[in-house]
Amino acid sequence: MGKGFIVAAPWSNSGKTTFTLALCRLLSGQGKKVQPFKCGPDYIDTLHHSRAAGRASINLDSFMMSSGHIKKLFQGNAAGADLAVVEGVMGLFDGAVKDQGSTAELAKILSLPVILIMNAGSMAYSVAPLIHGLNTFDPDVRIAGVVFNFVRTESHYAFLKEACEDVGVQALGYLPPEDEIKIPSRHLGLHVEDQFDEVINKAAAHLQKHISIEQLLECGKSLKEEVKVASEKAQGKYKIAVAKDAVFTFTYIQNIRKFEELGEVVYFSPLRDTVLPEADLVYLAGGYPELHLEILSGNKKMQEAIKSFADGGGKIIAECGGMMYLGKSIENEEGQDFPMAGIFDFTTSMRNKKLSLGYRKVELQGEILKGHEFRYSSLIHLPDYQNLKGVEGEPSEAKVFSARNREVETKIYRYKNVWASYIHFYWAENRFIEQILEKKQGTGAGNQEEEG
Repeated sequence: MGKGFIVAAPWSNSGKTTFTLALCRLLSGQGKKVQPFKCGPDYIDTLHHSRAAGRASINLDSFMMSSGHIKKLFQGNAAGADLAVVEGVMGLFDGAVKDQGSTAELAKILSLPVILIMNAGSMAYSVAPLIHGLNTFDPDVRIAGVVFNFVRTESHYAFLKEACEDVGVQALGYLPPEDEIKIPSRHLGLHVEDQFDEVINKAAAHLQKHISIEQLLECGKSLKEEVKVASEKAQGKYKIAVAKDAVFTFTYIQNIRKFEELGEVVYFSPLRDTVLPEADLVYLAGGYPELHLEILSGNKKMQEAIKSFADGGGKIIAECGGMMYLGKSIENEEGQDFPMAGIFDFTTSMRNKKLSLGYRKVELQGEILKGHEFRYSSLIHLPDYQNLKGVEGEPSEAKVFSARNREVETKIYRYKNVWASYIHFYWAENRFIEQILEKKQGTGAGNQEEEG
């Protein structure tokens, strides 16, 4: 029977990502089935998890998902695994509002023990009150053991081990600092993948050398074997074209599985392909358009195909980088302009980069949609949409709120049957996609519209 636990930390930059990747690579390299998960909306960690473990990592997010949905995702994907490992987000109790969306909240939902990764490079017995506080703050959150990171000597570890003994939490060992296992900047995304395997293999060897993996796994909770009942899967009638290449990489796997339930999923590349597949819906996810501007802008045939599809009433959902691609142009950090598909008149710019980050809740057409915004670009040369109305003459009706229910400036832009926004949506638990697919194509006049 497999085991499961959550890897957490008192604060960010403690080393929990490197630890998780090393553990996934080490055990999968031994022939074990490791199922990784990520607490929160992060796309990049799940991409790295998947490569380290050889299995697709799944996001579990208690802001965007219901508790029942989270349990179903965890149980279904962890079934048959030797280890289900969930990497936490930020500090253990850090959430969007207090602990909402935090690693601690997820630990309670899944009743999983916590393995704490603690940066103790400059600490000794002072870790005792910190560990005690984290372990007792919420009686439903249990720390099963602590791994001390960035500790150089056995004598230093002796102080830390004594601290654990005094607060009744198991010390699982220590990891000395090692420059060769630093993960490259995550914002660099997939173009550092040539370094990835070498770094993670070294991290796995480092973990095996210094930590008792058997002792670590004993801290996990035994996973119940799920009894699966065979059932016929309904064959969806729709065809959905999903952009997938070095630019369009940020997709929640559950969103893709939702598409698969609704019909046939075909993939295409706005970077390389010149023909848009026949489809009932086109999905342009987020990613890194700013890293491939020359090639993306130079593929005029694909831009023309997508614009023709939109002009003809074709249904498109575009998120963040996908929305940038549908604009008039993208401006790089130096101010050079690269023409794009031109469905919307605005330009997006990478100059004067400023981070816009946070959960988003959208009230749209009777649905509450949830998602996450993470971007450095900004909209410029934005036409005055203020007085425009909806596609079929209806007033604008979308409202966008933060996790604290404060209305934010982020918009949902609309052109005929094209929906575009900076928000990365999670729709595996609502009917928004079905509503778009089931709706007959509109007959809008071709004006660019704002729905929020």
